[in-house]
Amino acid sequence: MSAAPEQFIQIVVAHPSSHVVGVRFQKLGKLYHFDYTDFPDIRNGDYVIVETVRGQQIGQIMGFVEREDTKRAYKPILRPATPRDLLIKQQLQSKEVSALIDCRELASKFGGFEEAKFVAAEYSFDGTNVAIMYSSEAPFNGNRLRSELQKKLRANIEFRQIGPRDVARILGGQGACGGPRCCSTFLTEFSPISIKMAKAQGVPLTPTEITGMCGRLRCCLIYEYEQYVEARKQLPKKNKLVGTPHGEGRVLEVFPLRDGVSVRFEGEDQVDRFVLREELIPLDEFRALKAKAEQGCTKNEGGGCDCGARRPKSATGDLAAALEMAHPPRREPLPPVDDDEEDEMHGEAVRLPEPRPAREPRHNRERRSRQQSGSGQGQPQTSNQPAPQTRAEGQQGQSNQPPKPNNNRNRHRRRGHRNPNQPPKGEGQS
Repeated sequence: MSAAPEQFIQIVVAHPSSHVVGVRFQKLGKLYHFDYTDFPDIRNGDYVIVETVRGQQIGQIMGFVEREDTKRAYKPILRPATPRDLLIKQQLQSKEVSALIDCRELASKFGGFEEAKFVAAEYSFDGTNVAIMYSSEAPFNGNRLRSELQKKLRANIEFRQIGPRDVARILGGQGACGGPRCCSTFLTEFSPISIKMAKAQGVPLTPTEITGMCGRLRCCLIYEYEQYVEARKQLPKKNKLVGTPHGEGRVLEVFPLRDGVSVRFEGEDQVDRFVLREELIPLDEFRALKAKAEQGCTKNEGGGCDCGARRPKSATGDLAAALEMAHPPRREPLPPVDDDEEDEMHGEAVRLPEPRPAREPRHNRERRSRQQSGSGQGQPQTSNQPAPQTRAEGQQGQSNQPPKPNNNRNRHRRRGHRNPNQPPKGEGQS
């Protein structure tokens, strides 16, 4: 029965093909990425030994990540940590307190470090480097202090300046809410905080209300800031005129988390009441839209307006009736009726005018007249096709050919006027 759980765990923690792992060296520190190709059997929570710019360090694996850039080279993991390595880490942590005490004693002995506050000391895993964290507003010369510490601790000394929030994280303690400080509990990075976040949440702008133990704006001001911003978008602002079931009034205070506002009703008593968002009517916007709807349309000139300004109004002022008058229902076309059925419906026969015969084209009539004049016979040919003619006859016909009509007749035809060179319909047909 013990083999089944091991197989199940092996399937769940399968590593991605990127071979990149995130390692953390402090309890609440940043993650640094390393390549674990040489040790594919490592798991989350294991301790490993890696090489950094400050020497060898021991860190804990916090998770596996995808490789962002295939061309980037990550430092490899030297080896997994052994029980002996973990014991060495505990011994170095116990020596950090004594190193910090020695640093403070020498600083007070030499003098000139009144503005500096030495907070913590950190050993590297190989014990060759010691980092002294301090906070100071003014710079100082620590060469003499560094040389004396190197002789006493037999290691390289590095002074590392940190900010007030990092100092509060290292020292720990209780926050203004009565619980442990967020920076020393779960925050791995500090987000930028502004005074605008305190205003949006209605927090009094007093130093005791908006600042933490570090003297900076509280980190918790950012936790609910987005919820307040989204809630305020649905609520009217202060001094807005609104309509409520109790009458008209102005907004006195906004309560985003309660989804309502406090309204003051103008009158003899000036009563203040809390009204939910569903019961509010923005009168300023409502009246502005009503006035705009009653104005004439300025965008339309030739009809077909859809903005509502030219819609006919009903006698009762009903909006539904006005919309129905502006957009009447579309009527379906009637089905076609046969001629016989239409005659039977009217009770008498309807005679349609006979179609007029098609008129012969002008060029055919001119060609036939030329043939008749050339042959000397006044009788027209029985066939519609012109008779063959010789070359001389053709030349003679060309000499007797009337002048070519002007092309301006097409202009009269396009404009709907009768061509003066063309005889009226019903005349000149041969």
